[in-house]
Amino acid sequence: MKKFALPRTGIAAAASVLSLALATGCSDSGSDSADSDKAGDAKASTAAAKALSSTELEKLIIATGDADGYEVTPPTDSDAFAPSKEEVKVVEEKCAPIAYILTGFAPGDSTAYLHRQVLSAAPEAEPSASAGLSLEDMTDEEVQHQMDALTDAISGTMTFVSLSSYEGDGAQETLASVSEAVEGCASGFDATGNGETQKFTKVESGKGSGSGDESVGFTVIGDSEGDPFPMKVEVVRHGSTVATYQSIALAAMAGETDVDYDIPAEIIKAQAAKLG
Repeated sequence: MKKFALPRTGIAAAASVLSLALATGCSDSGSDSADSDKAGDAKASTAAAKALSSTELEKLIIATGDADGYEVTPPTDSDAFAPSKEEVKVVEEKCAPIAYILTGFAPGDSTAYLHRQVLSAAPEAEPSASAGLSLEDMTDEEVQHQMDALTDAISGTMTFVSLSSYEGDGAQETLASVSEAVEGCASGFDATGNGETQKFTKVESGKGSGSGDESVGFTVIGDSEGDPFPMKVEVVRHGSTVATYQSIALAAMAGETDVDYDIPAEIIKAQAAKLG
């Protein structure tokens, strides 16, 4: 997506965000440092791991049908925060791995990278006598029905999933850099792309799913027109491949505050299963 300054309040804003999400198909937090203790035991096997090509990653990245109830699509160029990773500028260099994840790029110096958008599949529309009517022409029951349908539609999450591959111990080094960024960037950082600056005010360590060889999980609080905007992130290493998950609550995009949510466990499970 271009930036995180998103529509804030009202049914109209919620409907607009939902419509955009469904049209474009726009990474639970991972483990804290305790899960990263597995890094030492896996170092030798990681160094010998073979980097995968884009073609190989294409066969391994999550696709529609892998997780029941979710649709998977590639992001469009118009959604990009910046044209390339090199054009994402972060003043606090130690925070760059997190900034790259949030802006749609590999967290480390990868040999191949793929990015996908995952949304709950649109539910079958129920026939309604109020279809096509304006609010003024609806009964109280019909208005409530429309409100309930909208509430159901924005109760889910928008999740970004990526796979990146590395030579030698590059994947392990990438996980270490992300872990260090989580610890060192607690007070936030700014990222600039396409001439626009996005402020992230806080990075909070979190507990993850425990999948893969090692993982790092955290929550990033973005600034959306002055309001806090939470994003859940998990970064998981599977041999020489790193999977990242970034989830955003659609309700938060529609203006709700204090939204409690996690990266859908079924998405992480489906992706982990494909990586073996």
